[in-house]
Amino acid sequence: MKRIEAIIRKTKFEEVKEALLHSDIDWFEYHDVHGIGQSRQERIYRGVQYSTDVIERVAITIVCRDVIMQPTVDVILKVASTGQVGDGRIFVSDVIDTWSIRTGENGDTVLRDKK
Repeated sequence: MKRIEAIIRKTKFEEVKEALLHSDIDWFEYHDVHGIGQSRQERIYRGVQYSTDVIERVAITIVCRDVIMQPTVDVILKVASTGQVGDGRIFVSDVIDTWSIRTGENGDTVLRDKK
């Protein structure tokens, strides 16, 4: 099993969410995050100058079977990309085991297939 954590632009979240829900992913969690990147510049939006030091993003966390890890990453890469600096990052790590709290079942069988 794999854990995928994607840090994406807030403006791309709804598109990524819909794409994930139409793929083989049946559940994921997300939350607002703030980060500080290497690119620091002043920008003007509607006449107000602001700094890009602190960047608001959305973190999406997905645990999936190994076989759907790459297609899931591909969906996020395709939908979240704007081609500009600050599009985000994707991190993939191994998950040793998982349990269903309700049934006590463990292993990758607790991750349902949509098919």
